[in-house]
Amino acid sequence: MNIGVIIPLLIFLIAIFAIGLISSKRMSTGNNFLNDYFLGGRELGGFVLAMTMVATYGSASSFLGGPGTAYTVGFGWILLAMAQVVTGYFVLLILGKKFAILARRYKAVTMIDFLKVRYNSPAVAILSAIAIIVFLFSAMTAQWVGGGRLIESLTGLEYTTALFIFAVSVLVYVVIGGFRAVAVTDAVQGAIMVVGTLVLLIGVVIAGGGIPAIMQDLFNENPRLVTPFGADGSLSAAYVSSFWILVGVGVVALPQMAVRAMSYKNSRSMHRALVVGTIVTGFIMLNMHLIGIFARPVMPGIEVGDKVIPLIALEVLPAWLAGIVLAAPMAAIMSTVDSLLLLVSSAIVKDVYINFIRPDAAEKRIKQVSFGVTGLLGVIVFLLALQPPELLIFLNLFSFGGLEAAFIWPVVLGLYWKYGNKYGAIASMVVGMLSYVGLHFYNEANGALFGVHTVTLPIVFSLVAYIVFSLAVKKEAYQF
Repeated sequence: MNIGVIIPLLIFLIAIFAIGLISSKRMSTGNNFLNDYFLGGRELGGFVLAMTMVATYGSASSFLGGPGTAYTVGFGWILLAMAQVVTGYFVLLILGKKFAILARRYKAVTMIDFLKVRYNSPAVAILSAIAIIVFLFSAMTAQWVGGGRLIESLTGLEYTTALFIFAVSVLVYVVIGGFRAVAVTDAVQGAIMVVGTLVLLIGVVIAGGGIPAIMQDLFNENPRLVTPFGADGSLSAAYVSSFWILVGVGVVALPQMAVRAMSYKNSRSMHRALVVGTIVTGFIMLNMHLIGIFARPVMPGIEVGDKVIPLIALEVLPAWLAGIVLAAPMAAIMSTVDSLLLLVSSAIVKDVYINFIRPDAAEKRIKQVSFGVTGLLGVIVFLLALQPPELLIFLNLFSFGGLEAAFIWPVVLGLYWKYGNKYGAIASMVVGMLSYVGLHFYNEANGALFGVHTVTLPIVFSLVAYIVFSLAVKKEAYQF
């Protein structure tokens, strides 16, 4: 166990706990508990909003899985990953002020709240809750695995023990502090990500003898590593292009991102977040994936892709600096885990328990159920993460695709198309989810249909279903 690495990480974790405790003291104990616990009282400024979006989206797949895949696949994966630069921009630009205004008017605390009022349909709310619970479990599992892998690489502990330490660390401050703790820690974690990424990139370039030497080593090993098509030539133009839907435009439908678009303070905060979020996302995504491929000549033969970042940090940096730098992926993982935990918890507590089981539940009871459900979810995901996949990025991307296929048209067309109704929303969600899961298993067995990513066709099918059922069953204009 490398004590020099562990101490900076411990200091980081203690600071995060402190923020959680301070945030819990600021949380409302009156009738605004739900608004505070799940939305931070809608008080996010521009910088905090930008950083919480970056930190939430910049997850284990961005800091461990993505660079690990770049290590294996080459520069083609970097080209594909850079579609993520526009993430925050698209979310805030497309949802923008209208989403925040309607969310306040509807008194919506979650995306499901918004959909339930917009479509005036309990069926839409139930389908939405099912989609969030099913697909976000795979995303949360990916983050838990990433946290366990990171602590395992740093400490030499067994994976199960490392996973347990990570799970306890996250659960304590999320259960106590809610969204406000998540947003404030995300701002801190986002700053750590930027600094950590830059330091590690410089360290890897120096260790590899400079960029020209690294590029020559990669070319000598396999010329396709430095092409857009991947080490085995599997990254076709159609696949890379369709990936822009998954991690670019489609991200607008991810509940963990959309909820941020209803939590900012004013339009000035939103405009500032557009600029800051886009710049920071681009900086982090490019540099982390470059580190992944540049690490290949420096440390050849790493078998588990998710361990590339911790292993290269320990190799090229002094122990104390590696500890500080590795707080970046830990920050990324924790910031995503906390957001996903709150999302699934809010889907169960706010959208199922309060709406359909106990509409008259007292504030104290809601608080107890919120804490209890969040804790229980953490335990379930811990158990699911005990058997980790080889590359966790694909678990995360499966979750992204499912949520986008389910939500993109009910959210976007629900905001901007007055003829969208509950029949269209229900049809779109059912067709999107079923076709996505079906195509996912088909593509796993037979290769990508038409050479495009799995999410592409379900998004088209769900669009057709939304329009056809909205117009055919009952055409009537919605008054915004």
